[in-house]
Amino acid sequence: MMRWRSLLFVAANDDRRLAKAAQRGADAIILDLEDAVPKDDKASARELLPAAIERLVDARAQIVVRINVDWLDAFADLNAAVRPGVAAIMVPKAENRGRLAIISQIVAEIASAKGLTQVPGLIALIESPKGCDAISSIAALDTIVGLAFGSEDFSLALGVPPSPESLDLPCRLLALAAARRGVMALGVPVSIGTIKDRDAWRLGVERARLIGLNGALCIHPDQVGPANEGFRPSSVELERAERVVKAWVAAGSSGVITLDGHMIDRPVVVAAERLLAQLR
Repeated sequence: MMRWRSLLFVAANDDRRLAKAAQRGADAIILDLEDAVPKDDKASARELLPAAIERLVDARAQIVVRINVDWLDAFADLNAAVRPGVAAIMVPKAENRGRLAIISQIVAEIASAKGLTQVPGLIALIESPKGCDAISSIAALDTIVGLAFGSEDFSLALGVPPSPESLDLPCRLLALAAARRGVMALGVPVSIGTIKDRDAWRLGVERARLIGLNGALCIHPDQVGPANEGFRPSSVELERAERVVKAWVAAGSSGVITLDGHMIDRPVVVAAERLLAQLR
């Protein structure tokens, strides 16, 4: 399973930012053909995409491409984006399983025609109440590797400013749906535009992890570090997880034991093992 703590958006036609993108510390780079590219520049951005992908591949970056919503643009985007080195396609405005299934089939056909051995998965970007309503059926699609939350468009559709009060519930729904299918849950219950207020962003990431999300979409390099740190198990958590596993093994790996006055049974041990696996 892919597990990215931070995904940094970079416009596919922004050569200056692309030159530094792989040095920002993000677990993955999202080459954006949608919101970050003006309508009149989309065709040229698409033409520049293969070179941008090649540059990031050479830098050993994990690559995602966000396509456009309109079908004609989406078809052209996919033809340019499905190529070696691209791990996933991000589909914006995800609101129903049928559309994603069609995009998945197109991706598979393009990959086959190009002789690719690895077919990019899909990351569904949930950006509306309608998308939240369909989130479980979307997550159940076999080609989905992650669910992501778009706070600004969601808030616009809801008719309120982006705030923890309005963003908490959709983030919870996304986390639950992703956990049921074992895919990435990417989002933070604060505005993605929270850049200068680093404390608010850091607290948002901490809240996201407690909710069950495991990564964040970032629009600025300053958001990457707090995301990486916030979604990483703390030294205290790791130390306790190691002690839980050792105590369990020493007790014969069965039944129920106590450690520091707390009951330890199989589910607690499995959680500790997963935490240690994340570090590895």
